Amino acid sequence: MKPLVSDTAMVLSAGLGKRMRPLTATRPKPMVPVAGRPLIDHALDKLVEAGVARAVVNVHYMADFLLAHMGKRQKPVVTISDERAMLLETGGGMVKAYREGLLPDPFFALNSDNVWLDGPVDVFHDLSSAWDADRMDALLLMVRHSDASNYRGMGDFRLDPLGRVARRAPRKVAPFIFTGIQIVSHRLLRDAPEGPFSTNILWNRAMEEGRLYGLVHTGQWFEVGTPQSIAPTEEALNRV
Repeated sequence: MKPLVSDTAMVLSAGLGKRMRPLTATRPKPMVPVAGRPLIDHALDKLVEAGVARAVVNVHYMADFLLAHMGKRQKPVVTISDERAMLLETGGGMVKAYREGLLPDPFFALNSDNVWLDGPVDVFHDLSSAWDADRMDALLLMVRHSDASNYRGMGDFRLDPLGRVARRAPRKVAPFIFTGIQIVSHRLLRDAPEGPFSTNILWNRAMEEGRLYGLVHTGQWFEVGTPQSIAPTEEALNRV
């Protein structure tokens, strides 16, 4: 098995969790319990299992809940990127942590509300095996639209035969959904805007340059975006 390309992951945890209301009226979305554990623990435990030693966790909404919870964990080693002064969105959050020297080149990034089951190899080693820094600015883990549990959307991306990413065509269902897990290079973050912005801005540039790639997940992935998605996710996990 190819070694991990990084020992660090950024766990994006600062969002407002609007789609998860009313559960997020009293706690941040990463602290919403699924199968008896906060969502963020599902993600952090997967990092530990794969051998990713460090996690950079950004905080904004109800940050004290996350700070207290992170203080109870021994692994991975957690560094906080504090966004309480301003919510920076996905792109701005990564750029802040990068400019503060918290993120090596490259690094893993994942959403804190991710719940998934690995295939034959864990997703971080899968991504590492496919990573090519000479060709890629980012490598996104995708799941086939037909394989996504609880998902009701139109999908996100198409992949060409070389694995390069393209956007969903208008009024078409895209065959692949972004799982929220990726490898990111410092090159993707170069010349980034100041303040809040979406990672989509950086992805668009990488797509234009032919440097945004995708890898298809070989396990299961669960969309846990609303309160209604929790029970079916728990039922699926209980069957494992």
